[in-house]
Amino acid sequence: MNNQNSNTLTYTKVGDYYIPDLTLDDQPGKEVGIYGRMREQYLKEHHPGRYSYMLLYGTLYPHLLEIDKTAQEYLDTMIPRMGTVAGVTEELKACNPMAWIGRMNTIRAQVEEMIRTDLIYC
Repeated sequence: MNNQNSNTLTYTKVGDYYIPDLTLDDQPGKEVGIYGRMREQYLKEHHPGRYSYMLLYGTLYPHLLEIDKTAQEYLDTMIPRMGTVAGVTEELKACNPMAWIGRMNTIRAQVEEMIRTDLIYC
C-alpha cells in the first residue's frame, strides 16, 4: 500500500514569516475577470497574509467576483457620464470619428485608473 500523504502543505518564506502555498479550489459559477485577477495578484504580492486567509476560509473567490462586478458597473456608468460632461456626442462621432475615439480612450483610461485606485490597490 502506498502511504503518501496528498494533504502535505508547503510553505514560502516571506520576510520572517512562512506563508502556506495555497491554491484556489475549483469554484463553480462565473469566471473571474480582469479586474478580479488584478486584485488577486495585488493581494498575493502585497498582502500575502490576507490572501492566504481569504483563500483558506473560502472568501477569496467571492471577493474577486465582487471586485470584478463592481469594476464593470463602474465602467458602465462612469464612461457615459464622463463622456457627456466632456462633450463626446454622437454628432462628434459622425463628424470627426478620430477625435471621438481619442476622447473616449482618454475617458476610459481615466475610469480604469479610478478603478485601480479605489478597488484594486486599496
